[in-house]
Amino acid sequence: MHPLYENDVRAVTVRPALPSDLDTVLAIRNHAIEHSTALWTDTPQSRDEGAAWLGAHLKRSSAYVAEQGGAVVGFGVYGPWKDYSGFRHTVENSVYVTEGHHGHGIGSALLGTLITSATTAGLHVMIAGIEAGNTPSVRLHERHGFQHAGTVREVGTKFGRWLDLTLMRLQLD
Repeated sequence: MHPLYENDVRAVTVRPALPSDLDTVLAIRNHAIEHSTALWTDTPQSRDEGAAWLGAHLKRSSAYVAEQGGAVVGFGVYGPWKDYSGFRHTVENSVYVTEGHHGHGIGSALLGTLITSATTAGLHVMIAGIEAGNTPSVRLHERHGFQHAGTVREVGTKFGRWLDLTLMRLQLD
């Protein structure tokens, strides 16, 4: 558990995700799909797809949620960066905060928890793939020690425009 603002009405706790968090996590993911360039797909996840996705993270113990006032206000996960065995010690993270809850340290608490969890799991490197124009996410990762590994121009498209992908890297061990 990672409490933020402990003596404040905005107290936030990060805890391992549970199967019962599916609907809220799915709503946050689908909002990001529909309204942002954070996820490069135009198709919201169905409940079955979301359950399979979250289930894989739960099996790896790599999914966390942030709660505030008893409600889930964000989530973070890490998972395989590539499916080839040579990449088995490298993971990619994703952190999402509910609309209206940005700027309160929730993303930072989630990312810190992901880093600690991945380090404890014996992983070697954590990667962040961020839409290059998402300055808040780049800064969040920099604050946690991630370094810019490169930007690949125009490798994705969404909302009728080409997107650049910034890769950031953190060595865990």
